[in-house]
Formats: sequence, structure tokens, C-alpha cells
Amino acid sequence: MQIQSIETELQSIPLETPFVTALRRVEEVEFVRVKVVCENGFIAFGEAPATMAITGEDLGIIESSIEYISFYLLQKSVQKALTILHSSTIGSSAKAALDMAFVSLFAQEKSLELYEYLGAKEKRKIQTDITISLNPKGKMLQDAKKAFAKKHTILKVKLGKDIDHAIAVTKVLSQALPKAKLLIDANQAWSLEASLLYIQAMQDIPLELIEQPVKANELVALKKITQMSHIPILADEAAFTFADVKHIITSKSADMINIKLMKCGGVTKAVEILEYAREKNVKCMLGSMLEGPISIEVAEQLAMAYSDVIEYVDLDSPLLYKKGFRL
Repeated sequence: MQIQSIETELQSIPLETPFVTALRRVEEVEFVRVKVVCENGFIAFGEAPATMAITGEDLGIIESSIEYISFYLLQKSVQKALTILHSSTIGSSAKAALDMAFVSLFAQEKSLELYEYLGAKEKRKIQTDITISLNPKGKMLQDAKKAFAKKHTILKVKLGKDIDHAIAVTKVLSQALPKAKLLIDANQAWSLEASLLYIQAMQDIPLELIEQPVKANELVALKKITQMSHIPILADEAAFTFADVKHIITSKSADMINIKLMKCGGVTKAVEILEYAREKNVKCMLGSMLEGPISIEVAEQLAMAYSDVIEYVDLDSPLLYKKGFRL
């Protein structure tokens, strides 16, 4: 298969309600969609959202990165293009958009669905969590009850730097929804001291995990929290690349890893991480940014192939889209 053309377009999807974390507030999903056409007529798509606060890429950077690297990919085989892509220095989200398109082309070439190409024997339903955005306590309780009433039993709770608010919110959600699974995501908002204070306050509160309590580069603090916590600690922003993941696992700086296609550079790199995690018997979350439907679908099919490694799935973007919206 030889690549004939690569085109991009900007897309956006409004959200039903604003998505709020310690890092950002978002009212619509904005992403670049890339279309790759081969000389044999095969066509595949990829997507990358604007996540400046996380990957350092806005829509303009993603588009210009894809345009730049396309010069080196056109008229190349897909396999050669994949090698060139991952040896380049463009951002991880731009890489992810192209990578998922290329991997989809490999699956097409073998007349397989993507999940089959990735090793799953059958298609299965993926259960994702749903995000409860950072808001005043009453609003978060209201949102959590509404989500649980719709049978979303796994709640990813976004908390901020106010540790008293974080403790109060967690306790009220646990009391009001004892059958819900609570995943706590601090998005790097806490200090070491605040993290330990929160963990101490949660002695009698059943929680599934705490995600990235401290800043990504504070691995010493992350390791200390992991050692002192009775709640599993999940590394997210600290774990972008395979090298990051390997260091975190070997140093025991966290119990689990959150893999996101936009962080690691696509399906190809996510598979490398998942294979390593499988070898080391480390459980993972397959996460996402606020993404478009194609990139979420690709991630879902990856989750089908690694159900033994992926314990939690955080692919809830389509649940947050404004009702009735169509691209």
C-alpha cells in the first residue's frame, strides 16, 4: 500500500455541559480529522484533539505538524510511513492521528476489523466511566446522581487544589452513591502533603484509585504517595512515552498506568506499553482526552484486544457530546 494523499479538516462538537478539571475548562470538543488515501483505494481516518494544557498542541500546531510530515510520507508504503512518523519530532497528538489511520489501513489490507487485527477474538461491549467535572460540592453531587441514575456506575471525579473541598466531595459522593465505583482524578493539583492528608481522610471510604495527585515531574513525591497509600495510585501526565512508563513501573512510583493515544503517539506505541504492562503484571487504564468519535472508536477496539491488562476504560467523550448533535 502506497500513500497517495493526506488531508486534514477541523471539526468541533459542543458539549452538553462544560468539562472542568484542575487544568482546564472546555465547552466543545475541537479536533483535527486526518484522511489518508492509498493508491489501491483504501481510505482511513484519524483524529487528534486540541490539548494545549496537556500535550502542548493546539489545533494549528496539530494541522501544521501533519502538513509538515506529510511531505515525507506521500508516495511511501504505509509501513515505511509509520517508521518515518515515529522517528519524527512532531507532537504526540499529531502522531496519534496519523498512526491510527495507518494501523487501520493495515487491518483493511488483511480484511480484518481493527479489534481483530489487534488480537481480539470477538467484539465485546466496553464499559467506560463517566466524568464528573470539578464544581461546587452540590453541583457535583447532582451530576453524579444524574449519571448513576442513567446506569453509569463508574464515576471519574475531577478534584482541584482545595483539599478540604476534595475530601468533602468524595465523602458526600460515597455516602450518597455507595454502589458507585469512584475514580479520583486530581490532575496534578495536589502537593505531597495535601495528597497524604486526603489519603488519610479516606481510610473508611472505598475508592478504586487516585489519579496523578502531584505534578508530572514530581516522581519522588509520587513514589512516596504510592508507598504510603492504601488506595492504588494511577500515573497519567507522568506517563507519556514507553520510557516514562518503564521508569515508573521499575521504580514503583505508581501502581497503575493511564495510557492515552494522544500522549504516547497512537495505537502502535500504546501496544508497546500494553505488552510491557502485561509482561510486568501491571494493570492499566485506557484513557482519552476530550476526543472525536473516530479516535474514541479506535481506542475502544484497542481495549477489546487488551482486556486482561486494561482494568479501567475512560472513553466517555461521546457521552458528553450535546444531545442530538451530528457531524
